[in-house]
Amino acid sequence: MSRFALFGILTLIATVLNAQESDESFEIEPPLLPQNLKNDSAQEKSVVPTPVLDVAKLEKDLERAQRSAAGAERLYKMGALAKVEAESRALRVVRLQSDLESARLARAKEEALAQQTQTNTNATITESDLARAIQVAHAAAAKREQAEVEAAEINLHRQEKLLALGSAHKSDVARAEQKLAELKAPKN
Repeated sequence: MSRFALFGILTLIATVLNAQESDESFEIEPPLLPQNLKNDSAQEKSVVPTPVLDVAKLEKDLERAQRSAAGAERLYKMGALAKVEAESRALRVVRLQSDLESARLARAKEEALAQQTQTNTNATITESDLARAIQVAHAAAAKREQAEVEAAEINLHRQEKLLALGSAHKSDVARAEQKLAELKAPKN
């Protein structure tokens, strides 16, 4: 044996003995990354965004989301995209449609108030436009709520299947059940 090999073995033995004496471990834990520190409450809060009143921006976002969702199903069938991602893209379209209709309703209300203060001659036209905007906004909101409940049900079934396979935790299933219960609970 060469001197260097013998010296390396002795150094290794000395290091192991020192580690055993001081109860230190050779394992090095990676540093915590900021994206791993996200908590579920922050994600739940971000799920319900504040309504954006810029109709033009919402229309652009909706068009982009529709194009993205249209290609998602094809990408899923090819195996290039997860089913969860395809579902989330479709849910995003529904959410953006609801936000857009809410913004249009807010704009219609503002216009109705502005015209009402100016003159009462076109009040019937404005009232019919406002009534139509209210009806469309309520329909979009109902569609959004239904889509979110369906997405939560799908997620619950997915988590239950993953738990049965051993790839999920009971807490994941409990969280999915809680989310579904919150969505199904009557609104005040």
